[in-house]
Amino acid sequence: MRWLAALVVPMLLAAPGLARAGDLAVGDPAPDFALEGSDGEVYRLSDFRGRQAVVLAWFPKAFTSGCTLECKSLAEDGDRIRAFDVSYFMASVDSPEDNKAFAKQHAASFPLLSDPTKQTAEAYGVLGPTGLARRWTFYIGKDGAIRAIDKQVDPATAAADIAAQLARLGVARRP
Repeated sequence: MRWLAALVVPMLLAAPGLARAGDLAVGDPAPDFALEGSDGEVYRLSDFRGRQAVVLAWFPKAFTSGCTLECKSLAEDGDRIRAFDVSYFMASVDSPEDNKAFAKQHAASFPLLSDPTKQTAEAYGVLGPTGLARRWTFYIGKDGAIRAIDKQVDPATAAADIAAQLARLGVARRP
């Protein structure tokens, strides 16, 4: 029986759409999503394809210290990111209500996306063993491919770090 598992498990992991999300790499297509934002709108990655790059900054939990630092950085220094032709979001597995209150508390000028089913977090490989998202940031090109993944996010300098990465990736600046 062990030989059967050795055959079947690798085939399942290699099947399209079934790869373990933690295996996402630069160049892979970013998993599509439809998530509710703190502004009440539903955002789909596919709506940006061909139009604009996307930054998806996953965070563990609203109203916690590191997440508060990251949200404040993106809210207070968001002009650095908005200098580029990009849409950016923070995302967590929190409820839409929690993310709406968190965004309001920190005057976030960008949507915080909610994934309470955790399906998108799983697809991106960010779901940790505690059921919360890892603090990873994905840079997605206009073509829908992952251009970079930052797994060492510094919450206090998140906005400056995102802007620097966008510049390194050659993302167009807004006029």
